[in-house]
Amino acid sequence: MTASDINEGITARRQADARGVPAEIMLPRVLLVVATILLSLIGLVVGFSASSIEAINLGNSVYSYVGKQLAVMTGGGLLAFAIARLLPYEKWLSGGCFFLAWGVILLLLIAVFLVGTSALGATRWIYFMGFSLQPSELAKIVFVIAAARIVYNYRHEFADLKQTAVAALIFVAAPLAFLFLTQSDMGTAIIVILGVFAVMVIGGVPFKVIVPLFFLIAAVGAFFLVGYRADRIAVWLDPWSDPYGLGRQSIRSVYALAEGGIFGVGIGNSREKFQYISEAENDFIFAIVCEELGMIGALAVIGLFLVLLFAGLRIARHAPDSFGSMMAGGLTCLLVAQAFLNIAVVIGYFPVTGKPLPFISSGGSSILASMLMVGLILSVSKGSNVLTPYERRRNDLNVIRVERPGRARSFADASPEDDSPRSQTRGDRRRRDRFASHDTQDRRPGLFERGREKRREQDEALRAERRERARQRARDSERGQR
Repeated sequence: MTASDINEGITARRQADARGVPAEIMLPRVLLVVATILLSLIGLVVGFSASSIEAINLGNSVYSYVGKQLAVMTGGGLLAFAIARLLPYEKWLSGGCFFLAWGVILLLLIAVFLVGTSALGATRWIYFMGFSLQPSELAKIVFVIAAARIVYNYRHEFADLKQTAVAALIFVAAPLAFLFLTQSDMGTAIIVILGVFAVMVIGGVPFKVIVPLFFLIAAVGAFFLVGYRADRIAVWLDPWSDPYGLGRQSIRSVYALAEGGIFGVGIGNSREKFQYISEAENDFIFAIVCEELGMIGALAVIGLFLVLLFAGLRIARHAPDSFGSMMAGGLTCLLVAQAFLNIAVVIGYFPVTGKPLPFISSGGSSILASMLMVGLILSVSKGSNVLTPYERRRNDLNVIRVERPGRARSFADASPEDDSPRSQTRGDRRRRDRFASHDTQDRRPGLFERGREKRREQDEALRAERRERARQRARDSERGQR
């Protein structure tokens, strides 16, 4: 994709914005924004309840945690809005945005290794001027975008298999391995791998490549399940083997779920937040959600993440090219995978990984990363609102209709090849605008492109049949006049 292509896409997008946004593009965008806002509000309310006791125990104001959470949430939301409005997603493919972001993330990961601060048994944070940053939360985004770039270049034959393997090693595998070895962060590694595999599936990488690669990575990961990781798995299988140590969090979270019941004990009435559950405002905040809001509140949170998943995948489906599809789909799967991984840990279906719940946990780095991912997905949605080739042709066409006096123009007089909006039904135009794709030169169609191509062929066959019927009616009309 060249700079002229990007400028043309931006111009077409502005023209399309002036025309209006189709419902099939606007609806997923609205659902994504609404789900994000509702999850953030739940995070503020439950986060204030869960963090108030911890704040008092440390001698701080009860509003100290929720105040920081609100500030980061507001700043992240404004940054996401700026990215969606001002930074076209194509810049991550052909501009210098990706290399700048990748370089900054690599420097931050090295800085954590050299001067990072240890907390909760791990060295994953950098403290600067009273603020803490966990670079691994931001690195996830860059790794998924890198995977989308690599798959896109291979699909369009800008790179052969050897160049693709080298790029994957340099931009994804090596930094992720460095992060895993220096920070012992298996949770982040699992989430990134899931996001990368989502990019590969959406990008149309054959399953004969995906499946062996998956088992290879699983085998390598099993090799590192030693030491404290093996202890966590043993305690996960039997939390009562260490009820006052590693198994305490799992046991108390089960108590919270049981106490919540169907409707919960009410907002602010949690018992487990009184130092029974460590990090109640962070990694195990979903247990407080279940206790205070009950099963109804827990299902509402899960439902909002499913709405977010649906909206993100719909945005990926309507993306103008395969890079946009992979970028939006990969980031959506990354965000939702982290959410369900955290929920699985809380309800006892997965060993403790230490990953926060997006939008709800009080970690500033997690909230900022989640908001950035939403902004990037919305930038793809904004790029989807472009004029199709049919619309550009129609906008550039001046039509003058001349009718002979005394004779009204009948349907038989209309040319079967007429492509003007008057000669087409609303359904024709809707199908034409929906399935016309700018990525027609893709030699290796992805998951969404294969469906588009099939529907496009069906649409062409339907139009050909209608043209033939119009010709037949015209011939019948001529014979009747004779």
